[in-house]
Amino acid sequence: MVFNSLTFVVFFLIVVCFHYAPFSWQVKKFNLLIFSYIFYAAWNPPFILLLWASTVVDWWMAKLIYREERPRQRKRLLLVSLALNLGMLSYFKYGAFALKNWQALMGAIGVAYVPPAWDIVLPIGISFYTFVTLSYTLDVYLKRAKPGDSFLDFALFVTYFPHLVAGPIVRPIDLMPQFATPRVASRPLFLWGLALIVLGLFQKVVVADTLLAEVAEDVFGARQPLPPLDAWAGVIAFSGQIFADFAGYSTCAIGVSLCLGFSLPVNFRYPYAAIGFSDFWRRWHISLSTWLRDYLYIPLGGNRGSRWRTYRNLMLTMLLGGLWHGANWTFVVWGGLHGLYLSGERFLRERFGWKGEPRSLVPKLLVALLTYLLVCITWVFFRAPDFAAAGKLLADMAGLRPSAPPIIATVPLALTAITMGAMFTAHWLMRDRELEDVVARRPAWLVGLVVGVMAAAVILAQGEGSAFIYFQF
Repeated sequence: MVFNSLTFVVFFLIVVCFHYAPFSWQVKKFNLLIFSYIFYAAWNPPFILLLWASTVVDWWMAKLIYREERPRQRKRLLLVSLALNLGMLSYFKYGAFALKNWQALMGAIGVAYVPPAWDIVLPIGISFYTFVTLSYTLDVYLKRAKPGDSFLDFALFVTYFPHLVAGPIVRPIDLMPQFATPRVASRPLFLWGLALIVLGLFQKVVVADTLLAEVAEDVFGARQPLPPLDAWAGVIAFSGQIFADFAGYSTCAIGVSLCLGFSLPVNFRYPYAAIGFSDFWRRWHISLSTWLRDYLYIPLGGNRGSRWRTYRNLMLTMLLGGLWHGANWTFVVWGGLHGLYLSGERFLRERFGWKGEPRSLVPKLLVALLTYLLVCITWVFFRAPDFAAAGKLLADMAGLRPSAPPIIATVPLALTAITMGAMFTAHWLMRDRELEDVVARRPAWLVGLVVGVMAAAVILAQGEGSAFIYFQF
């Protein structure tokens, strides 16, 4: 079940009716839990058992860790949680990857190893909900929080359907306290939630799937050499597609949640207006970048040691962050490039004493443009199926392969340019603003008109309801 489907519209209407029916708060929470399991079961019902196992084990491990005073025993209990969550993630997501690499290693030393067929289906959202449950156990272990008193609240925190399959990656402090008291949305909040759903669907259905997907698919799927203009157009189109697709999901999730009276954290803050790479990661997939910072980078030592230890910690964090995205070495390189960018930026800031952003507009724009172009290079490895395809596309972008006829027609090329120009302008104008504040200062008729136009565009462009890109992670 995806947000951009009629099935979800019916499902959401039923959820809203039950949530605003005259039931007790306990019953309403139980209803939300059941509906969340139904939402997840729409893909593959047996995988509910994995979700349930992760929920139960982390609930009890956190309780036992909190009561235990002996450091060694606390570590052992934490290892149980880590073994279950990371074990499930490794088996389902990285099992085939491990076998493939083991086969290559054996072949390199002359052993003809033939691995068994790997027909395991990847449970949707497993990368997200394992991080959600781990944050609960780790917070208790690190004595940042106490375990909850209500198993129902914890189970709902893990399975709450708006964030379940593609984030934001919520922390216990983000959501569990909201379940303690009855929650309903006021009329303005409900309308704002609906407007965010429309905005999210517009980003996904119109921008990502309709305006940008064709050019990106044609370029990344091309078998022949490409002219530099076509190669760059495809990569830039993908940069816009993946932002609109993923930010669209997060915006829908926040909007759906607001309609029920709950608040989810913002996951994107106009990342293509970032001035530098640390600024980019403060704006892109915020729930993941802060998770990696708090549970990996800081425990590794963060920036508390020497300069080279800091660079090492940055690289390890980003390499693992890349691997989290997918079982392919191309994702590791994607993360590694971001690690290099962050390390290089840190080195330059320390070397030349740069403590903030440039003050004047032109240097800001130049640094933002350089940041974006280098990020686009990383998207090549993120999207390409293998290194051979990535290398060919990078060579085409640099004009290093024989010239070939263009494959992108004038109209799609123009639509990509207009769409991305509008996206960059919007990101730049909004980089230091909040959408709620901007909308609040506009007349209601204008806001209604804009939302109505976006809704009409979604209806006109809606096709088969393609899945969001991040569902595969």
